Amino acid sequence: MDDLPFGSISQALFRSRSRKRLVSLLESHPKSGDFGYGHRAFVFLIWPTDAYNTLIRRRWRLDNSNHNQRKYRKSNMSDIRLFKTGSRHFLFRFVSGALLMLFFATSCLAFQTADRKWEIARHQMVEAAVIKAGVKDPRVIESMKATRRHEFVPKNMRVRSYLDAGVPIGHKQTISSPFIVAYMTETLDPQPTDKVLEIGTGSGYQAAILSPLVEEVYSIEIVEPLGVRAAKVLKKLKYKNVFTKIGDGYLGWEEHAPFDKIVVTCSPENIPQPLVDQLKEGGMIVVPIGERHQQTLYQLVKKDGEMVQQALRPTLFVPMTGEAEDNRKIKPDPTKPSLLNGSFEEGADEGGFAKGWYYQRQMEVVEGLSPSGTHYVQFENKVPGQYAHVMQGIAIDGRKVPAISFSARIASENVVQGNSRDDVPVAAITFYNAQRKDLSTTYLGPIVGTSSWTQLTKPQIRVPNATREAIVRIGLFGATGKANFDDVRVSVYSKDDN
Repeated sequence: MDDLPFGSISQALFRSRSRKRLVSLLESHPKSGDFGYGHRAFVFLIWPTDAYNTLIRRRWRLDNSNHNQRKYRKSNMSDIRLFKTGSRHFLFRFVSGALLMLFFATSCLAFQTADRKWEIARHQMVEAAVIKAGVKDPRVIESMKATRRHEFVPKNMRVRSYLDAGVPIGHKQTISSPFIVAYMTETLDPQPTDKVLEIGTGSGYQAAILSPLVEEVYSIEIVEPLGVRAAKVLKKLKYKNVFTKIGDGYLGWEEHAPFDKIVVTCSPENIPQPLVDQLKEGGMIVVPIGERHQQTLYQLVKKDGEMVQQALRPTLFVPMTGEAEDNRKIKPDPTKPSLLNGSFEEGADEGGFAKGWYYQRQMEVVEGLSPSGTHYVQFENKVPGQYAHVMQGIAIDGRKVPAISFSARIASENVVQGNSRDDVPVAAITFYNAQRKDLSTTYLGPIVGTSSWTQLTKPQIRVPNATREAIVRIGLFGATGKANFDDVRVSVYSKDDN
């Protein structure tokens, strides 16, 4: 080891690439101190330049004197010039290599940190919006935890990826809220041998959730840019058992029929007959059916060629376009925005849901004396930050309705703000454009503590010109205690309202 030329150390970098070996060589070599630790770091950071490669292969020899001192004998002046050139290369490559390594190390750390933040947000979302909302199937819950929802959300909307809410994905479409995706998946009862048809690929998120739960997923999207984008994301994330195509979901996918299960993520007015025909005997369809803003989620099972249906819960989905929308008989009037059952006098259905309202959480319809009659709704929450609300969508055209009036009656009992200042009981209306991007929100409230029935009113709210629909929300929104709501109204603004 004592007579090892320094050039051999660099050559060892090419041959063995053994870091421990190189460290040993550098630390033991008597000339290593002349080069300093910079050269040692250089060896690990980057490959030597061409000049240095030539240098270490040129005629440099190690002489042993009687005093065991080593000296280099230079063969000619060209080697000296080469050494100077190589030295400059050493410094440049060392500095640039160090900066490059620092950049990659920082980038990797940033990616890992961001990835960890997404994972934490995803698990928190599943706990609050899925498990606590009643979804119990462990396979569905695990798929929800593992599926990277932010990958399916447009980059400018990713901050909203793990909220329990629909997120616009462009072309008048949305990615459904995590709860409704989990609920529909659980209702579908996916089995490892199932072949599933999905109508409405959208972002690809629902197909991704189903992928580890079934054998194959076939998904159809009528909006070509969405279908192409979803296919790319699914391929990038290696969902190999998901197959997509561009087409009208109303017609199904006949060449791959029959299907064990069909899930429809957009709302037709009636169940399309081609889907019934392509379903196996004993198979199941989960689909939202109804008017544009008044829909019910159904589970339909095929028995003896007939569909036996069960109403599950009120819901709100984007309409099924194409032939289904062309055949729609009842369409909303966007010039006369109003709420259905805003006084809650129609009571609750068999499932305890208030007619006309959906995404109900920790709410019940109470029969008793109220400001507008004999019924009102009550929200109760004991866990700060846990969801307790209900909502309803309405059609409204900002070009024809420049302003509206919005009012509600609210009472509270021991209401305490939740985990953030936004976790308080309010009534709110949010306006959306044709792409379902929110434009503005107006609030009634908040009310905290204990109070009797209070009338809250915004007599004149400007409606953004781009508005094409709105959603009204009422509830505790993460606050604890009890909050009662009644007589919630939306109407076209009139000077007489003042």
